[in-house]
Amino acid sequence: MANKSHQNDRPLTGVYKKHFSGKDYEYESFLPNPVNRPYEWQDKRIPVLLEEAIRLVGELNAYSTLVPDVDFFIQMHVGNEAVKSSRIEGTRTDLGEAILQEEDIAPEKKADWIEVQNYIEAMNTGIARLNKLPISMRLLQEAHKILMAGARGGDKRPGEIRTAQNWIGGTSIQTSSFIPPHPDDLSEALRDLEFFWHNKGLNMPHLIKLAISHYQFEAIHPFNDGNGRIGRMLIGLHLIELDILRKPTLYLSDFFERNKGAYYDALSFVRQRNDLDQWVVFFLLAVIETAKKGTDTLQKIVDLRASYEKQILELGRRAKLANKLLMHSFSQPAFKVSGASQLLEISNTAANNLVGEMTGLGILKEITGFSRNRIFVLHEYLELFTR
Repeated sequence: MANKSHQNDRPLTGVYKKHFSGKDYEYESFLPNPVNRPYEWQDKRIPVLLEEAIRLVGELNAYSTLVPDVDFFIQMHVGNEAVKSSRIEGTRTDLGEAILQEEDIAPEKKADWIEVQNYIEAMNTGIARLNKLPISMRLLQEAHKILMAGARGGDKRPGEIRTAQNWIGGTSIQTSSFIPPHPDDLSEALRDLEFFWHNKGLNMPHLIKLAISHYQFEAIHPFNDGNGRIGRMLIGLHLIELDILRKPTLYLSDFFERNKGAYYDALSFVRQRNDLDQWVVFFLLAVIETAKKGTDTLQKIVDLRASYEKQILELGRRAKLANKLLMHSFSQPAFKVSGASQLLEISNTAANNLVGEMTGLGILKEITGFSRNRIFVLHEYLELFTR
């Protein structure tokens, strides 16, 4: 029988457990209630928002399957997600830096750049692994190991469930803003979460399930570090596994980063105010806005590509090579002449001339101002993801 709160007669979202050092009270951890059970909302906004979110995600999914060569554009979506999710945790790398090679990153920015690159690799690996391995803690542990490799926090047991108490905020556990479950409670909490992921008998709308899943993962905080990024990565993986999206084109970290305070508040209010409904509302609003933006971005990509291809026709016999370089740039929008030479299998002189002509057409833009080791960017395309 579920415990009831005095406010709104809602089931409690969890319990606080006291921990002692000897006879002395030391701290209180929060253990979220199991989620592998039906969920009945009370907020009347939820069914309306859910209907709108499902419609818009469906439109995005349909549009993404109709866009020619859409896989070329997917990596920019993944890269933007990596940048925004990492920025929530304090990194300062932007997308313009994330698309550069390590050798072109200033030493003081390299640590942040590595974190973003690790996120991209972890996300891509996770998506690929879904072909053989369902979403599970095993899959997330693999992703976590990649995420933390060689980065800050890389000494905090990458890929392993924590065995020590962690906390959020503050300089010590006594001054922290949130203390997740004690390590002794992790096994049961994670088992319940995995059952929830794969329990088809709940008859719960997928987007509601994703919202609850993200909250619960963040409340459990199973790793020593990197929980926020893995929890947000989990949303994208769920969208693919549940076949809500055929192509990974919906990532919520941009919305979360732009509304960072509200994002953290909505997660915290679940336990502080015993109110899961308000988090579900926030999550659905994020889906709605992001799906709209995603479809709009894809449309602008289609229009921009058509404009580029029309301009490239002016290059005559070099148009075929220019088109090949253009398509490559949709996945990797920044490159040097030497990279174009290798891709197109032509001399550096020929590649330099071709890149120069595409720059003259306004398709490419040189961003270093140097006479050597110049970097060219598909700048209008990049701007579609940074607005």
